Amino acid sequence: MIQLQDVDLKLLRVFMTVVRCGGFSAAQATLNVSQSTISEQMTTLETRLGLKLCERGRSGFRLTEHGVATYEAAQRLQVAVESFCVDTDALKKHISGKLYLGIIDNTVTDSASPLPQALQAFVSRGHDVHLDVYVGTPAELEERVLDGRLHIAVGHFPLHVPGLTYTDLYYEPDGLYCGKSHPLAGSALDDTALEQAIASSRVVARGYLQQHDLQMLKVSKAAATVDNIEAQAILILSGAYIGFLPDHYAARWAARGEMHRICPDQFGSQWPFCAIVRRTAVPPTILQVFMVDLMESYRRVAQTARSA
Repeated sequence: MIQLQDVDLKLLRVFMTVVRCGGFSAAQATLNVSQSTISEQMTTLETRLGLKLCERGRSGFRLTEHGVATYEAAQRLQVAVESFCVDTDALKKHISGKLYLGIIDNTVTDSASPLPQALQAFVSRGHDVHLDVYVGTPAELEERVLDGRLHIAVGHFPLHVPGLTYTDLYYEPDGLYCGKSHPLAGSALDDTALEQAIASSRVVARGYLQQHDLQMLKVSKAAATVDNIEAQAILILSGAYIGFLPDHYAARWAARGEMHRICPDQFGSQWPFCAIVRRTAVPPTILQVFMVDLMESYRRVAQTARSA
């Protein structure tokens, strides 16, 4: 087993910077050292670990399989070290460090989301904290919270993963949409004709909700699959596809007549959004503080919505 020393932590930080910058040359300005120095440091790290971490040469910079695994492990180590710093700072009644937050894509237009208010409340506390925000698919967010690369993530998670705690926040409604040039735009069809029209349409499905989308539309397969809402919207706006979108996200195009919602009474779902954290005996202090602000913001947003 490798015994980490101070020099190893410094070399790992160099390695992570090189990966984030995309190569030795690009990392020079960030690290404020020469390319030859970076090369020497990387060679030392590879020797210490006994692993080949990257390929570098005329073909460019590329991580090896061991390099990818080491980078992910280094991220987890960084979170652990910073969590230690946060916890020890709390003993001095001062919270500082990084909060690693994950969110699902394209929720910025959702007025039901408590995140904006929670973040405002969190940073206004005057803590010496830095936010590191990652946007990913539900599966990516769950994986990163589970392995420690994220403290917390907020999104829709169709499947619950062991080892994580899921706290319900709010619901996101969605509907079936088509572009203005699609044959279903503005059409009024009876059930039989509608089913036939959908069956003859190209369906774009969300990868993490594909089974639901296809069952809802009673079709056997999708003509396109996406892993984020922006890609879904692009294909729908083309007029060549129909698919589901969150109502808050589709509203801008629907208001301009560029999208049409198909049979609102028949096609639509309410998706639960949750905050997920890793199941541990004592969460990091910085996470505990953020959870307080998140849940308080959730209550305020929900109360505003009820009184509207």
